[in-house]
Amino acid sequence: MVSSSHTAVIARGEHWQGEAASEPYEAAWAREAIFFLRLLKLDGDIVGVSGRVQISADGIHWADEGTTVEFPTETGTVAFCRVAHFGGFLRLVATIPEATSCQVVLSLVLKA
Repeated sequence: MVSSSHTAVIARGEHWQGEAASEPYEAAWAREAIFFLRLLKLDGDIVGVSGRVQISADGIHWADEGTTVEFPTETGTVAFCRVAHFGGFLRLVATIPEATSCQVVLSLVLKA
């Protein structure tokens, strides 16, 4: 059996500051997911900041799944995290320090 996959760019050049969240993505059909996070621009200090994977049955009410991804500290660098056993929807959230902002590209690769 050949696996099928799908890549969705769920944040393209978005500026993240303070409490930030990607768009939710419906992924109930997939058996595994990988988030890829890349910084395009950085203003401030992002060392130690992590994104948290959240899951949802309806795309409205969210719970932390437990997986995290540490933000890259240099532009152009890619970070990723793998997720399995998730609900219907996935997203990534982060708390960016008050004096910091960043521009991100976040992709979600799903495999069935």
